[in-house]
Amino acid sequence: MLLLRGHSRPPANWSGCVATIGNFDGVHLGHQALLQRLQQEGTRRQLPTLVVLFEPHPQEFFCSTERPAPARLLTLREKLACLREQGITAVQLLRFNSALASLAAEDFISVYLQQRLNVQHLVIGDDFRFGHQRRGDFAMLQAATSFSCEASATVVSDGERVSSTAVRQALASEQFARAARLLGRPYTFSGKVAHGDARGRLLGFPTANLRLHRRVLPLHGVFAVHVHGLGPKPLPGVANIGNRPTVGGTEPRCETHLLDFSGDLYGRQISVEPLRKLRGEQRFDGLDALRAQIARDAEQARQFFAGA
Repeated sequence: MLLLRGHSRPPANWSGCVATIGNFDGVHLGHQALLQRLQQEGTRRQLPTLVVLFEPHPQEFFCSTERPAPARLLTLREKLACLREQGITAVQLLRFNSALASLAAEDFISVYLQQRLNVQHLVIGDDFRFGHQRRGDFAMLQAATSFSCEASATVVSDGERVSSTAVRQALASEQFARAARLLGRPYTFSGKVAHGDARGRLLGFPTANLRLHRRVLPLHGVFAVHVHGLGPKPLPGVANIGNRPTVGGTEPRCETHLLDFSGDLYGRQISVEPLRKLRGEQRFDGLDALRAQIARDAEQARQFFAGA
């Protein structure tokens, strides 16, 4: 998959594309349906498929104390991996900053869709808004003369409209089966195991640490989890997802202790799937109290897996 960052332009032999624009947080069933439609049109026109993404998300750029940004379901790396799995040919990644936020909708169409990307056909949601003060809409895109435009259909699962907001709500209320149904796959945190402060090993519970690279997490707490990527079957574990207040943590992490496992995992690519929330994240009065609670968490996770 070709990644065009910022002012990067398509290769010299680029003859146009079919495209879509959006945040695609979660790459849920609704996104997947839109991307499948994009693929169909790309095949029919014999053109590459392209997704225009913004980083950070505009809602993160405009967020404030009174108006916080929504939780991120996927990091940029995870999102790009999902788009690659969907067969997308290229991604145009635009940095959302004050200059882009102040760009008129008509200029966005002219500069990016027409001149730079040579879009021949556009597939978007009919409620999509863009440009300065969100003046651009589906009607404005339809009026463009250099490309055709169509609206993607709403996807409904078990009577519920599929959306990133619905996935966030499902995760926040610990409805992991509902989140999986909306996503078309279990929800996971993914990444390479990074070096931490080795405090878990000192406490007798070594952990595989993932840096989550999100301002706002979709869930917090201690969970019984499955860890994927270390063998043919998922391995059971217990994970703390959050900021680790007892040790003064500030960076969101997923710290997972694998039950009955030993080995060096640094640098390994894993995915951690929450299955059951055991408790909320909390601050303890010292490491001895934390060690005792981790032991109770591990035992509770064992009981969960024994009955699963």
